[in-house]
Amino acid sequence: MTQHEELTQKVAAIRQRMDAACRAAGRDPKTVLLCAASKTRDADTVRQALGTGIDIFGENRVQELVEKHAAGAYGDTPLHFIGHLQTNKVRQVVGVADLIESVDSDRLLEAVEKEAARQNLRQDILLEVNIGGEESKSGVAPDALMDLLARADQLCHVQVRGLMCIPPKCEDPARQREWFAAMRRLFDQAAAQPWQRNQLTILSMGMSGDFEAAIQEGATVVRVGTAIFGPRAYPAP
Repeated sequence: MTQHEELTQKVAAIRQRMDAACRAAGRDPKTVLLCAASKTRDADTVRQALGTGIDIFGENRVQELVEKHAAGAYGDTPLHFIGHLQTNKVRQVVGVADLIESVDSDRLLEAVEKEAARQNLRQDILLEVNIGGEESKSGVAPDALMDLLARADQLCHVQVRGLMCIPPKCEDPARQREWFAAMRRLFDQAAAQPWQRNQLTILSMGMSGDFEAAIQEGATVVRVGTAIFGPRAYPAP
């Protein structure tokens, strides 16, 4: 079996699980997109994933995104940046990623706006929310989200398209689902505001171990890596 065939089988299995989760929630499967998180995968592996049924490629690291993009690894598939973005690397991502999912502060928002203005384009973004209030994770605090959305709504070269989160890991599936439900309530509250430029239609949450629960609570994008590509291979220190 070729690598492309193996990836096609894995994506098909994930799609079946996504469809079942949608049906259980009374949702149309077409309303949920599959983002293949390709962190640590080389350009050839990413290229082999083209045409397997994924909707989006997602990269966590700026250097990987730049190198694989330059190699044409993503083809015509939309590309999202889904990792923590430092302000000094914004220039490498703006205009390359179709969507930056991880904007989490005024400082980063301003840096993206400045670079998008320099390139004379509009950069679509999601605001990352630290829904569990974890010190080890990035993201704007839930009670500070509306202020950050209001700031973004005043800018001309960014457009907030929705929210993203990485909730705390829970062994209890019911508790895990509660985090997604809390995120959905926050998303609905934010989307209902009378913004001038913000257009909140995307809720990115759920990964390989919990994407079905995320779908049942309203995710429109799930970010799946290991279930598609297998365990990540990190270089030896």
